[in-house]
Amino acid sequence: MDNRQAIGSWLSGPRAAMEEAGADFGYRGEQLGLPEHGPNSVARPGRRLGALAVDWALCVLIAYGLITHGYSPATSNWALGVFFVLSALTVGTVGFTPGKRLFGIRVVALETGTVSPGRALLRTVLLCLAVPALVWDRDGRGLHDRLARTVEVRV
Repeated sequence: MDNRQAIGSWLSGPRAAMEEAGADFGYRGEQLGLPEHGPNSVARPGRRLGALAVDWALCVLIAYGLITHGYSPATSNWALGVFFVLSALTVGTVGFTPGKRLFGIRVVALETGTVSPGRALLRTVLLCLAVPALVWDRDGRGLHDRLARTVEVRV
């Protein structure tokens, strides 16, 4: 193996290197019984990050304008609190936040298809800790979704 091939496998990640070696991982959501494409397929990371950015911007705007009245050092702390309330309430009732709705994704429980308020609360607590959201499994679900037994799917 020359250096270019070794560097290329390192840059593309362990999944690509394993697939080149012959491992078959299937598509994201296959183990969960979800379709590969279209409605109810696992939402891609770009959509999820876009929805998170919209939700965070909305929460910062609310914290800046209504709570801190322009006092910027406290705005980010209050924005996290607003994000927690927004996410727990909206995901627990309708299954999506404003950002998720804008990007065409929703949160569903694997067993029932709807998210109970308890699961939404657990998912939101873990999401606000940030680290569980950065650890993904083979299906593209974050640790916060695995622990709450939920998945973000396309509408």
